Amino acid sequence: MFCIQCEQTMQTPVGNGCQYAMGMCGKTAEISDLQDVLVYMLQGVSAYANAAREVGVVDADADAYIPQAFFSTLTNVNFDETRLIEYTAKAIETKVRLKAAYEAACTLQGVEPRVLAGAGQFEISAEKAAMLSQAPATAVNRGLSDVGEDIVGLRLLVLYGLKGVAAYMEHARILKKQDEAVYAEFHRIMARLGEDPSDLNELLELAMACGHLNFKVMEMLDAGETEAFGHPVPTKVNMKPVAGKAILVSGHDLIDLQHILEQTKDKGINVYTHGEMLPAHAYPELGGKYPHLVGNYGSAWQNQQKEFANFPGAIVMTSNCLIDPNPGAYADRLFTRNIVGWPGVTHHTGQDYAEVIAKALECDGFKYDEIPHYTMTGFARNALMAAAPAVVEQVKAGNIRHFFLVGGCDGDKQERNYYTEFTKAAPQDTLLLTLACGKFKFNDLEFGDINGIPRLLDVGQCNDAYSAIQLALALAETFDCGVNDLPLSLILSWFEQKAIAILLTLLALGIKDIRVGPTVPGFLTPNLINHLHEQTGLRLTTTVEQDLADILG
Repeated sequence: MFCIQCEQTMQTPVGNGCQYAMGMCGKTAEISDLQDVLVYMLQGVSAYANAAREVGVVDADADAYIPQAFFSTLTNVNFDETRLIEYTAKAIETKVRLKAAYEAACTLQGVEPRVLAGAGQFEISAEKAAMLSQAPATAVNRGLSDVGEDIVGLRLLVLYGLKGVAAYMEHARILKKQDEAVYAEFHRIMARLGEDPSDLNELLELAMACGHLNFKVMEMLDAGETEAFGHPVPTKVNMKPVAGKAILVSGHDLIDLQHILEQTKDKGINVYTHGEMLPAHAYPELGGKYPHLVGNYGSAWQNQQKEFANFPGAIVMTSNCLIDPNPGAYADRLFTRNIVGWPGVTHHTGQDYAEVIAKALECDGFKYDEIPHYTMTGFARNALMAAAPAVVEQVKAGNIRHFFLVGGCDGDKQERNYYTEFTKAAPQDTLLLTLACGKFKFNDLEFGDINGIPRLLDVGQCNDAYSAIQLALALAETFDCGVNDLPLSLILSWFEQKAIAILLTLLALGIKDIRVGPTVPGFLTPNLINHLHEQTGLRLTTTVEQDLADILG
């Protein structure tokens, strides 16, 4: 195996990464290799989807399927070899269908079909042994000895960013938000990656194209969520258990939570969010409608083995990030949904949650109420826009000196205490925006307010970076300046591919001087880091004291 897509990777140089019997995330070498073969096959399918569009052939089923299957290869998503082989089998069928449709359209139009290169020519059977035999040829660091670490590192930057985009595309599709132009651009980038480009400038352009694409997808996902559940409103959420039977919902897909809430009404079951589902409480059609959505249990994804083991009810993983459930002995009450999978864990399909409800009623539930402890969420796009005039007034009055967006992925490395210490050290005349599971490093702290404006504003899930961008654009328009002229600094934590997609979005939009940590993504070589720093000001976090001094002068 070779995998270097997340911050847990064992070694950082592009030639190393996780390459032993098991990755740090818990996936085996065979799972990693099956994922590589699937990704390369999907790039070949995209090659035909891209070519087919040139002759007017659009396959909606292929458009929906390819990002979905690509999503299955993200960190902490699917560890089930049977499902990965099934995805590959469907990819093979899809490629055969697209190729036939493309060639038929070329014949009708008197056009010579293009001979596709790279992944477009890849053929394989959907059998485990056959797939594993092709793993070396499809490894994501293929060609390293020929093109060098910088080129492979850039290929991986685009590939991993596009994985994050694919995940958001699938989240949006579930909410019935699809766009033919988005699919066309996705296939274009995916197909080109399957040809192993080796020009540095072209790869940088592909990275920025990936960022622009992700911005459009986040806009679609924002529309899907707000149309389905209303615009989030600032909401106080209890972070402690209350007595009663219980279901815990983790992941990102709000529609799954809605179905569970609707089907547990009047059944004496309390529903809790976990991790990135915390912002659900702020949506009027979720937290505002169902009183048995009683609070949030636990914190970020990396603590789930302990927290899930202590949760006395059924647990539903709607999307990433899943960790091996076996050490905590809760696999028998864990249910995966959508693209998530673990061998031996029940995979729930359809919208009838009777099995989950039965398991919750069978479990003990919480015996007593704990003393409530609250956090705030719901400062998404509309709430931020409504607060903007008051914020502008406080800025003009000199009461707000600077804005810090401190958010991103959480993780268990000791260096991540930086984000806790940074928010605690930020001066009292600064505002803190946060999003994604990185918020759990500090969202239980009390930061006070500035003349009625809370100093900590939880924007929502990782995809709600879209809301933060909208606020920045609105403030720049109000102050008649560029976004980079605002007193705004982005302090981001990365872990996996969604964070890379968001970083590429910010860079593509021209936002400069972003700080990212706690470590350099392993696929970015020193040369690439230097290049990105020269072009965009991107830099690594250092110490809290040094970074605050550099930012605030």
